[in-house]
Amino acid sequence: MAELQLKSARFRAEREADWRRLETLLTRAQGGRAAKLRPQELLEIPVLYRQALSSLSVARSISLDRSLVDYLEGLAARAYFVVYGTRTRPFERMGRFFVHDWPMAVRSLWRETLVGALIGAVAAVVAYILVRQDSDWFYGFMPQAMAGGRDPTASTAFLRGTLYGEGGHGAKEGLELLATFLFTHNAQISLFAFALGFALCLPTAALLAYNGATLGAFLALFAERGLAFQATGWLMIHGVTELFAVTLAGSAGLSIGWAVSFPGERSRVEAAAHAGRRGALVMAGVVVMLFVAALLEGFARQLITSDGARYAIAATSGVLWAAYFYWPRRSRPE
Repeated sequence: MAELQLKSARFRAEREADWRRLETLLTRAQGGRAAKLRPQELLEIPVLYRQALSSLSVARSISLDRSLVDYLEGLAARAYFVVYGTRTRPFERMGRFFVHDWPMAVRSLWRETLVGALIGAVAAVVAYILVRQDSDWFYGFMPQAMAGGRDPTASTAFLRGTLYGEGGHGAKEGLELLATFLFTHNAQISLFAFALGFALCLPTAALLAYNGATLGAFLALFAERGLAFQATGWLMIHGVTELFAVTLAGSAGLSIGWAVSFPGERSRVEAAAHAGRRGALVMAGVVVMLFVAALLEGFARQLITSDGARYAIAATSGVLWAAYFYWPRRSRPE
């Protein structure tokens, strides 16, 4: 025991000055004063960190006293986060997300996005045809809460009035409540489409089809009354952003399901984890898109009653989103 204590004391005496120096530099860096460190001090930290790791390895191998090992483990952990941890501030990380990470993640899912859009479009066309042939199909595609009185039993005057805020569910007094309800509904569809993707893509595809079918049934109802042009403008003032967001959420879910089904050279767990990380970036942005869509849905489309202005806003939003995601840009240097 005396020999072990002697080894520990000698070991500490030979190296303690470097440990204390590293501890002092770490305290200054972690206290928000890293910018005040001199260049020589910044270069010192990784060198002292490697020396501390070497000391820790030796201390463990020769079974020195536990308190010394604990001290070196804590010191090495602190130094690791200073040397290898993130050096970006919250606003810088947010800027990098919007400028690079989110659009690049969306671009990498362009195949899944096309598939998701195709599923929704086919479902919309099928629902449109079925409702035009038999109006009873409307109730199979459109939830009553979302219809808000816009169903085959409504008069043409009532349906027209809902498009221009002349009463009923289109009244301006309930815009805040309407925006909240629709944001919640579309957020649920998006989250489920993403979260259920691991089940071999099938639930995600079904949700995308359901979302498209509700759109087709809605347009069929108004087209039957000669209001197709007006209803499309009323819907697309927010629908471009909203449908794009739901499709992106579905594409992230489809990518996970595809990775699970066809992992390639990776294991299924690794493939799913890789797709999940990319999908999480997409979903973080989808929440932003849904918030924008909710504002447009609850306010802009009711306050703006000109068909031309509605179509202009819809077209502008589509061009802006397409340019934001798919305009060529340089890859961010690692």
